[in-house]
Amino acid sequence: MPITLVLSDDHPLILDGMENLFRLEKDFKVVARCLDGELAFKAVRKHKPDVLVLDIRMPGTDGLSLLRQMKKEKLSTRVVLLTGELDEEELAEAVRLGVRGLVLKEMAPKLLVQCIRQVHAGELWLEKRSVTNALEKLLQREAAQREVAQLLTPREIEIVKQVAAGLRNTEIGKRLFISEGTVKMHLHKIYRKLGVDSRINLTRYAQEKGLV
Repeated sequence: MPITLVLSDDHPLILDGMENLFRLEKDFKVVARCLDGELAFKAVRKHKPDVLVLDIRMPGTDGLSLLRQMKKEKLSTRVVLLTGELDEEELAEAVRLGVRGLVLKEMAPKLLVQCIRQVHAGELWLEKRSVTNALEKLLQREAAQREVAQLLTPREIEIVKQVAAGLRNTEIGKRLFISEGTVKMHLHKIYRKLGVDSRINLTRYAQEKGLV
């Protein structure tokens, strides 16, 4: 049985190149090629391919949004990212969402073939330098969020997020269906627990801990 593929990239030339590449390999079969994330998601649902080759930056539904949809629907297709550039935040999120392989467009085409075979076999293929940085950032963020969860209640964390988003006490109260006085009371406790003394410092803390 050939390895079935859905290819997704917003550049037709890239799609042509990938399709021609896989035609030369007897153990691959391209079942769909897509120019945007929405079409790719529909193709994955329809064909249930073994592997989706995905560009993270596309018009409409981008790669990360597509990965979230796939995770929500528990689709079993494995995903390989093929991208021209890497943002560590995006990569960390992609790894968290279950991406199994990563190949830069600047790499030799044969590496994409090797990557897909390895991912199809249940293994990982990740570009080490970029992924190492992204994983470190992901682990640091998760550790920071666990630290916050030990210090603050879920309600207090929600208020910190609202403050970091620039909302005033009145607006926070309306969103959380509590009085402005209750918001102030929560903030007093939050300031004391975290050792901060202003909304600016609280916002900085939220950014450092990955809450925003």
